[in-house]
Amino acid sequence: MSMSTDGLVIRVNNVGEYDRIVSVLTADYGIIRAFVHGARSLKNKHATTTSLLSYSHFTFSKKRDTYTITDSAVNKVFFNLRGDIVKLSLAQYFCEIAENLAPVEDEAGEYLRIMLNSLHFLSESGRDPVMLKAICELRMLAISGYTPDIVACHNCAVFENETMYFDVINGELYCPDCKPAGLNLLPIGKGVLAAMRHIVYSDFSKLYSFSLPAESLENLSRITESFLLSQIEHRFTTLEFYKNL
Repeated sequence: MSMSTDGLVIRVNNVGEYDRIVSVLTADYGIIRAFVHGARSLKNKHATTTSLLSYSHFTFSKKRDTYTITDSAVNKVFFNLRGDIVKLSLAQYFCEIAENLAPVEDEAGEYLRIMLNSLHFLSESGRDPVMLKAICELRMLAISGYTPDIVACHNCAVFENETMYFDVINGELYCPDCKPAGLNLLPIGKGVLAAMRHIVYSDFSKLYSFSLPAESLENLSRITESFLLSQIEHRFTTLEFYKNL
């Protein structure tokens, strides 16, 4: 069986002296884990196409349950990220989120679109990396079935207050009058709540079209990160590295 598609390399594991196993995020087939012969040799045609953060056109051959990359050609490599350790570590964190949330061998077009757009903005535009982090965390959670209930207060349905409270465990929103005691509730101002609603519910073409002051962006990032970590039982080593820089 052979198939060809475009995909983004989101993980690379070295095998032996010259080979690799790569995880490739594709639109039509989700995550494909494939073996690449000789890819660690600089003269090998797959050396660049199968490197981390390379977006390439791949031909996969499948035998039983094992995929092998037999042909590849570069579409884009996000070279600019490699010169900035903070941005590179954040890009690797985006890859780790996608690897944990995107389906394996199933349709994953929106995941790939989020990754490619976020990497582009991180690499080549003035978009705040903290904003891109929040978008990746919350939007990928939402399309994975972890959509938070942030339309209105979970109890009384009030749309907003000067400060609302978000339950990161259950993904529920509360007004000051309804917030239950004993829960891990994070306060959310109007601007941050509006940004969260935008990330979750907006059309993709408008996903990156919002702005917040730096302090509010940091608060947004803390909330989306806390929600991600509460929903996914996984230790994100790339996040730990990013936060220690």
